[in-house]
Amino acid sequence: MDIKKLPKTEFAAAVAQIAGERGIDPQEVVNAVEMALIAAYKRDAKDRDIEITEEQEFEVTLDSYTGEFKVFEVIDGKQKDVTPPGFGRIAAQTAKQVILQHIRESEKDTVIAEYKERLGTVVNATVLRVDNYKVTVGIGKAEAVMPRMEQVRQEEYHPSLKIAVLLKEIKTDEETGHRDIVVSRSDPQLVVELFRREVPEVAAETVEIKKIARLAGDRTKIAVFSEQPGVDPVGSCVGQKGIRVQSVLRELPSDEKVDIIPFSADFDTFVAQSLSPAEGAKVLEKGETETVVSIPEDQLALAIGEGGDNVRLASQLTETEIRVVAKEEVKEKEKKPSSNKETKKKKKKKTTKVKKKVVSKKDKKQKEEKKPKTKKKKAKTK
Repeated sequence: MDIKKLPKTEFAAAVAQIAGERGIDPQEVVNAVEMALIAAYKRDAKDRDIEITEEQEFEVTLDSYTGEFKVFEVIDGKQKDVTPPGFGRIAAQTAKQVILQHIRESEKDTVIAEYKERLGTVVNATVLRVDNYKVTVGIGKAEAVMPRMEQVRQEEYHPSLKIAVLLKEIKTDEETGHRDIVVSRSDPQLVVELFRREVPEVAAETVEIKKIARLAGDRTKIAVFSEQPGVDPVGSCVGQKGIRVQSVLRELPSDEKVDIIPFSADFDTFVAQSLSPAEGAKVLEKGETETVVSIPEDQLALAIGEGGDNVRLASQLTETEIRVVAKEEVKEKEKKPSSNKETKKKKKKKTTKVKKKVVSKKDKKQKEEKKPKTKKKKAKTK
């Protein structure tokens, strides 16, 4: 039955009310009623030992004024009335569950179609249920799931907790065909979309987030850039007195830090800035897979970060393996060749002096031995 052809009756008003409450197309409600009546007829026929094959085709007609219906079997394009006596009461009891199930499925299809257009955006969610494998959250009209791999390890989830999540994908089970809306708290795109929501320049694409590296729950690094003259990309994201970046941090895990650095096309400059908050970084060597960077000794701990997080994220951001070296070590290596030469010269001088001393002692002994002998001979002659 085409809903557009229905006159303005109580039946049509009831269909429109259900459709409005559920947010679905009124035609889906009518289709659900027809399918439920056919299902109820087949079940009734089975109870009366009437065999019905899959090839048999049935249709239902509804009287929009009285609400009465009839079931017809279609044979060679002709309709045959097969409505059993007293079927209305039986059908009402049997068809109710089928109608509700079909309406729920239609409602979910409508909601999923709506959220499919919003994939990649941030929504506010409320935790409903928590189990070992996933967290179920409410996102307005629908429920979504957050698998363990999309959760932040340091966060604890409990019912009624309000969090910001990223609408990541619509996942379909291959076996059952069941569809789920998947949300994430660990995806780096969550941070990008939070900045897009809090920073008008990012939303208007005046400031562009060129690159991002994230270790969810610990630290995130973003490289920002603007082609428009007079626009400070870092200052735009930080905001006056840090108000914009603080709004982003409130939506992230409590211990997570965000480093905002200016993007540079110059590789050496970009690598040095990526090690922020450490200062004074300088590229010494550039290889195909590794870059050696010197850092002042007092900045070394900041450059490496707790557990190596900072240097690891900087490597992800610059797409090169960064090896950090203290500046003092570099200076010592440069001094070693000259100091070796000086020590060798000193050793040579010492050896020559020792030889001279040895020679002079022997001469003295010989002279001393000779002197007494000469004295004795003189005495005898006397």
